[in-house]
Amino acid sequence: MPVLARKPAPAPVSMLDMIRTAPWTQALTAEQMARVEADVEERFVPKDGYVCRKGEPVGHWIGCVDGLLKMSSVSPDGKTITFTGVLGGAWFGEGSLLKEGPRQYDVIALRDTRLAFMPRTTFHWLLDNSIGFNRFVMTLLNERLSMFISLVEYDRMLDTNARLARCLAALFNPHLNPGISPQLKISQEEIGYLANASRQRVNGALRVLEEAGLVQVRYGGITVLDVEGLRRFNG
Repeated sequence: MPVLARKPAPAPVSMLDMIRTAPWTQALTAEQMARVEADVEERFVPKDGYVCRKGEPVGHWIGCVDGLLKMSSVSPDGKTITFTGVLGGAWFGEGSLLKEGPRQYDVIALRDTRLAFMPRTTFHWLLDNSIGFNRFVMTLLNERLSMFISLVEYDRMLDTNARLARCLAALFNPHLNPGISPQLKISQEEIGYLANASRQRVNGALRVLEEAGLVQVRYGGITVLDVEGLRRFNG
């Protein structure tokens, strides 16, 4: 019986490749790009580690080179509020850099994650010198505002199945998570962290969404078949 060769694992994305293909770098001059590549540094955060904590000073704009992050906060009464997930290729923290004061949320690695840290000084230098970068940051801020308004609405009005559907759909924002594939390599445990639901509840909700023809559950992840359907799903 012939032995089937294993498909080799894809080579990890380098930080420089991630930066050079990012939408916001396409309008930069050679001088601006050279400064970005010189100033940005790579860091590694293990699973369950904190990328940044609520209340800390804000010193960097952060990109996810490879991995999965959860952006969340804990209310005074101990309730965890998850804002969104951050996938490879995404950048975050621009709002915190544009205002004074400490960070207002935690960012936790849900799996081993590699990150790109751009210093505050470089971020503001790009704002001062690149119209294209300004436009990109304005788009990010607008998209995040829309996402947070939707989050408040569906967290208060929808059941768990519909909230999980909206949580998955939110990952497919092309500005906040550029280059995301319909084949999500994400565990039910990780989905639970993003949706504030137990693994058992996630399993049941995914079955409902699969029966509705919106997703296909597979080993090691899910395939999203209908993003718009997830956004409209009401149970």
